[in-house]
Amino acid sequence: MATMLPAEWIKNWEKGGRNEFLQLCRALSEDKSHDSLSFRDIQQALYELSSHVVRGNLKHDQTSGVLADIIEFREDMPSILADAFCILDIETSCLEEKAKRDNFTQLVLSCLYLVSDTVLKERLDPETLESLGLIKQSQQFNQKSVKIKTKLFYKQQKFNLLREENEGYAKLIAELGQDLSGNITSDLILENIKSLIGCFNLDPNRVLDIILEVYECRPEYDDFFVPLIESYMYMCEPQTLCHILGFKFKFYQDPSGETPSSLYRVAAVLLQHNLIDLEDLYVHLLPGDNAIIEEHKREIVEAKQIVRKLTMVVLSSEKTEEKEKEKEKEEEKTEKPPDNQKLGLLEALLKIGDWQHAQSIMDQMPPFYATSHKPIAIALCQLVHVTIEPLYRRVGVPKGAKGSPISPLPNKRAPKQADSFEDLRKEVFNMLCYLGPHLSHDPILLAKVVRLGKAFMKEETLFSCVLSITDQVLLPSLSLMDCNACMSEELWGMFKTFPYQYRYRLYGQWKNETYNSHPLLVKVKAQTIDRAKYIMKRLTKENVKPSGRQIGKLSHANPTILFDYILSQIQKYDNLITPVVDSLKYLTSLNYDVLAYCIIEALANPEKERMKHDDTTISSWLQSLASFCGAVFRKYPIELAGLLQYVANQLKAGKSFDLLILKEVVQKMAGIEITEEMTMEQLEAMTGGEQLKAEGGYFGQIRNTKKSSQRLKDALLDHDLALPLCLLMAQQRNGVIFQEGGEKHLKLVGKLYDQCHDTLVQFGGFLASNLSTEDYIKRVPSIDVLCNEFHTPHDAAFFLSRPMYAHQISSKYDELKKAEKGNKQQHKVHKYITACELVMAPVHEAVISLHPPKVWDDISPQFYATFWSLTMYDLAVPHSSYDREVNKLKIQMKAIDDNQEMPPNKKKKEKERCTALQDKLLEEEKKQLEHVQRVLQRLKLEKDNWLLAKSTKNETITKFLQLCIFPRCIFSAIDAVYCAHFVELVHQQKTPNFSTLLCYDRVFSDIIYTVASCTENEASRYGRFLCCMLETVTRWHSDRVIYEKECGNYPGFLTILRATGFDGGNKADQLDYENFRHVVHKWHYKLTKASVHCLETGEYTHIRNILIVLTKILPWYPKVLNLGQALERRVHKICQEEKEKRPDLYALAMGYSGQLKSRKPFMIPENEFHHKDPPARNAVAATVQNGPGGAGMPTSLTINTAKLEENAAEETDKLKEKSQGTVKVINKTVNAAPKVTTSNGNSASNSKIIKEKDDKEKSGKEKDKEKKEKIPATTPETKALGKDGKDKPKEERANKDDKPREIKEKTPKSDKEKEKVKKEEKASKEEKSKTIVTTIESKSVAEKEREKEPSREKDVAKDMKSKENTKGGEKIPVAGSLKSPVPRSEASECEREQKRRKVDIHSSPSHSSTVKDNLNELKDSSTKHYINHTTPTLSKSKEREVDKKDLDKSRERSREREKKEEKDRKDRKRDHSNSDREVPQDSTKRRKEENGTTGSSKHSKSESPSDSPRSNEKEREKSKSKSSGKEKGDSIKAEKMEKSSSGSKKESRHDKEKEKKEKRDSTGGKEEKKHHKSSDKHR
Repeated sequence: MATMLPAEWIKNWEKGGRNEFLQLCRALSEDKSHDSLSFRDIQQALYELSSHVVRGNLKHDQTSGVLADIIEFREDMPSILADAFCILDIETSCLEEKAKRDNFTQLVLSCLYLVSDTVLKERLDPETLESLGLIKQSQQFNQKSVKIKTKLFYKQQKFNLLREENEGYAKLIAELGQDLSGNITSDLILENIKSLIGCFNLDPNRVLDIILEVYECRPEYDDFFVPLIESYMYMCEPQTLCHILGFKFKFYQDPSGETPSSLYRVAAVLLQHNLIDLEDLYVHLLPGDNAIIEEHKREIVEAKQIVRKLTMVVLSSEKTEEKEKEKEKEEEKTEKPPDNQKLGLLEALLKIGDWQHAQSIMDQMPPFYATSHKPIAIALCQLVHVTIEPLYRRVGVPKGAKGSPISPLPNKRAPKQADSFEDLRKEVFNMLCYLGPHLSHDPILLAKVVRLGKAFMKEETLFSCVLSITDQVLLPSLSLMDCNACMSEELWGMFKTFPYQYRYRLYGQWKNETYNSHPLLVKVKAQTIDRAKYIMKRLTKENVKPSGRQIGKLSHANPTILFDYILSQIQKYDNLITPVVDSLKYLTSLNYDVLAYCIIEALANPEKERMKHDDTTISSWLQSLASFCGAVFRKYPIELAGLLQYVANQLKAGKSFDLLILKEVVQKMAGIEITEEMTMEQLEAMTGGEQLKAEGGYFGQIRNTKKSSQRLKDALLDHDLALPLCLLMAQQRNGVIFQEGGEKHLKLVGKLYDQCHDTLVQFGGFLASNLSTEDYIKRVPSIDVLCNEFHTPHDAAFFLSRPMYAHQISSKYDELKKAEKGNKQQHKVHKYITACELVMAPVHEAVISLHPPKVWDDISPQFYATFWSLTMYDLAVPHSSYDREVNKLKIQMKAIDDNQEMPPNKKKKEKERCTALQDKLLEEEKKQLEHVQRVLQRLKLEKDNWLLAKSTKNETITKFLQLCIFPRCIFSAIDAVYCAHFVELVHQQKTPNFSTLLCYDRVFSDIIYTVASCTENEASRYGRFLCCMLETVTRWHSDRVIYEKECGNYPGFLTILRATGFDGGNKADQLDYENFRHVVHKWHYKLTKASVHCLETGEYTHIRNILIVLTKILPWYPKVLNLGQALERRVHKICQEEKEKRPDLYALAMGYSGQLKSRKPFMIPENEFHHKDPPARNAVAATVQNGPGGAGMPTSLTINTAKLEENAAEETDKLKEKSQGTVKVINKTVNAAPKVTTSNGNSASNSKIIKEKDDKEKSGKEKDKEKKEKIPATTPETKALGKDGKDKPKEERANKDDKPREIKEKTPKSDKEKEKVKKEEKASKEEKSKTIVTTIESKSVAEKEREKEPSREKDVAKDMKSKENTKGGEKIPVAGSLKSPVPRSEASECEREQKRRKVDIHSSPSHSSTVKDNLNELKDSSTKHYINHTTPTLSKSKEREVDKKDLDKSRERSREREKKEEKDRKDRKRDHSNSDREVPQDSTKRRKEENGTTGSSKHSKSESPSDSPRSNEKEREKSKSKSSGKEKGDSIKAEKMEKSSSGSKKESRHDKEKEKKEKRDSTGGKEEKKHHKSSDKHR
């Protein structure tokens, strides 16, 4: 502490220090108060001055002079000085320095005249007093003070009780009990009481006790007794009153005692008037605070035990009876609680309105302990009533209600009544917080508080207070009320003004926290669950009403607990959904809102897995909840915002599981179904107007959705969720695979993708049909913003924008119509086209940014935008759908007329409804017809600028398929139909640069990749697309007249695509009808090949998708019997393999198999499907421009029939895509041949191979074929042989052999070798053409001779011989028909053929080796083949040596095989020869294929590097050595062995297995083989 007196003052005391000190003291003395700082400063100044004297710095006489001057400054200055001396006395007495002690003594002596003796005797030590001479002896002084203290504090005042006179007390009671209504005042009575005490020697304490007793009996005279006691207390010690009251309370603290309420009231009044302190009285009251806390804990434990008992499963009824008895005993025990004086006093305080003291008592107890006692809760409620009265009367009373006013408390010290919301916040809210859940005791007060809350909501600042009151008081109180529906509605009146986020937060706290905060609430929760279980166990469809009423009753008080339980049951048992939804009709608005919250909470439950444990499907609990959501939100007016926001938030987090909920809600509320199971009739109806959609497009009745869809729309618009949800879904759809794919099963990822996509389509459809034009246009940004800024996929972006374009065009068209009143159709069309141009021009500009500039070289932005902006509604009118619905209505009307039971007025109403509907439909049809005509006119004008074809037509088709058709055909079922129609429309419009043939060819040629990359629903839509495409093709195929009319003269069917880009009209350039039929057959064959490939992969996705696609295209495919049989065989295999493994695939396969069998009667033999052997001289010229090289070629390029596209190996990857679908057409002429061009334009030489066919052979072959087709084929081999009259299996087998080779040899070398081989082949063919007739004759003679020989070897040789014959004959005659286009490079073609052949050879069910094993073996053997036979440059002598060795080897092998199979042959000789025949047949077929000489039905050129050399060798052999028939047979057999075994034992083992299998096969196969044999003999 800083010193008050600087050292300079002391040094220069006389000069200036003294005056400075005096001035300081004067300044400090001006403040007279004891509490101020100046008082302490004076004390310090005097102390410092005195201590300087003690230390010897100043003389005592100098000091005494100054002190004499300042003593007058203050009255209490002597006392302050005495304090300073006292401290110095203590300090100096401890010191050993005698000088300082002497200085102190002299100072005090010099100041004795300033401070009185009495003060010094109080303050100083007895020894000091003795040295100063103020007392004689310190010892005597000490003794005297002890005596005085004893007398004061320890000696009792004894009264002679007998001296008190009873009459005094009697007079006292009479005095206090008299009538106090007159002019009697407390002062007057007090004087009388004093007189009585004095006169009758009464004990003052007893008098006070009697005054309190009388006051207890006369509580109405507060105004008299309180002043009396107050003035009486001036004569007593302060504590006396408190002690007397405490003594009174103690008196009643016996276990049997009960404290009277009057005593509580007196104590309360005295506390309120501050006559006693609460702290002083509180200690006299029982029970102690510790006991109260213990009791509270015990209550909580008991509540938890009750909960446990309720949730326990009790087995026997005896136990329950015992428990009931126990309960009764417990209740008896707890009925009489011990008297709690603290609570009694609290109640009295509340009743008289002493809130401060009441609050401090409650603070000392556990929360809500005090108010859990009903009297206290009611007293506090009453106090709140009084406090809020004026404000409630002003703002809270509802209109029309009178209410009963409450008078204020007479007590002036009661809390001030609230006149404003601020007062309410300060006082009342605090009181309510102490009440907590026990506000339930006073429903009227609860209603008042809620009504004030409603008025309150306008005051933003107090919002948080209202929320906390709601959370802590209102909702818990509702839980303790007994099913008060009105209260629930009152609360909703206030709640509905809160945003849903606040409401849901309140419900969350109510549900998860509030119920654990109080023992009573814990019990209530348990009882609610118990009751809910009871109701839910008995809930059925039959007792919905009574159960619903019970649920309603229970829900009014505890909705969160009830709904939580109900939802948990729904998640387990989905059959509860319907009865529960129906039973919820007795709920209040608040309860519906709580239900919405509970649903969201259940959905967001982090402990629940959203997938089933197999990880391939969405959990059933989520599906059940979603279904319940849809039903409950549709039926009841529940706010949707929270649920929709939840879905949006989940999407933001990259989770799409919960889209299931949105899907269900939109489906149920708006009636918009998304299903892949739509029939074609429904789809057709969906292409009409809104009315037709509603009547014929959906499965369910979608009536009565007007209100619910309006609610959904409002929720979306009010919370701005419409566009965000669309964009999030569109983005999430593409993100599913990456964000949610991860470790999940492909099936589940596909399901999530589909769910996301379907919901987007459904939701977009809802917005398009429900939002007004302005709303829609205002919310959806332009296409470039959608794609570039929001990263929306293009298909989804156009899907969202499409309704907007339609709206804009129609509104612009209406404007133009109004502007000019011209009714001519031409004017209207012109205006429509103008409107389209105005609206679509910005779109054409916008789409340019969506793709690289190169794209627009082939297709124009206008074409792209037109394709994406139109819908089926714009392209065609579904007349049949309109007629169907109108007829239905007519039938309905007739039924109404015939119904005798229906009342006449109802009949009339129904008929009116039907008539109105009929009129609407007809009007809609007319309107759509006009619209379609306008659109077609517009397209007619646009079409010339659509396809620019700056590169090639092939490239144009690629872009069209890639950017338009494929993305859109899998978007929705209607889009799939639209795509097919659009392709047909572009064809019909004779669009320049559009090759219809190319387009269809590319679509059908290789569907494997497309199918494999689809999800389940996409596969279904893709199937619909193919179905519609096939429908068109089948229509053209069915009738020459239709074909000539719709395709004959159309540029899309030109087969010479001129380099100048000029679409010539030369009839010779058009594809004729018969060749078109060949092309269609080729497409069917391609589809079969792709389907078989997918079915054989073993991949889940491939198999599932191809089965879905096949099911969809069943009406139009398969049409050809042998293709159908091949499919049936593969599907049957799938059924067997997947029965145990993958039941969903098994179900799909079985379903398809059944449908396929039912279609079998409608299938036709191949020769009926297309004319297989047309006249040799029917010539059709054709060329194909394929790739950029084509532009520089001569105008008319010709391509040989037998050859298909061969791509240079360096370009295989690039050209694979480009060559897909390139059509090659035959140019058949009788003249000698120029050269063949490979279609990539690399070689310039053209050659034509002239072929002629022997008539006898032809007829024999056809007969053979017909027989085969009549007999049902069951063996894989025989079935395969049935195809294309033997041609196709040849091709298949060859190609399948080629596949592994091609894989290993995709090098430039192999292509060069091919070309060499081809040249050699051609030369040899031309040489031989002259000698063929003689060869045939000599061979046939040899054949007849060998027929008689019985040995197996001869048999085989003979079969081979006959086939060799045919082969020789076939080598030259032209096949005459259009060669089927091949859409891929040879390598990929051969790969697929390889797989096909492999299955034909090794697919019988008894042969269990997997596809993979077979493939590996085939790869090995084919590699060996290749090594053995790729020696085109060998000299002839070497060739002969090789041949001889091969012959020797093969003979040895055949002998070994004969020995081994000797036993089998005895039993099944005929079978054996048949099955053995199969291999040579294959090899001959293959040889035919390799030479490129198969008949017109052959669909792909299976020439591979390994085939041609081999055939060359054979040809050389033939021309050189025509030895005896036996030798010839042996050599053929050797070649057969070579081919089938490929020089390896593996292959021969396969043959053996195959033969055994064939023996096990059905008799149909055997018969068929017999037919083969006999036909060969005929030949």
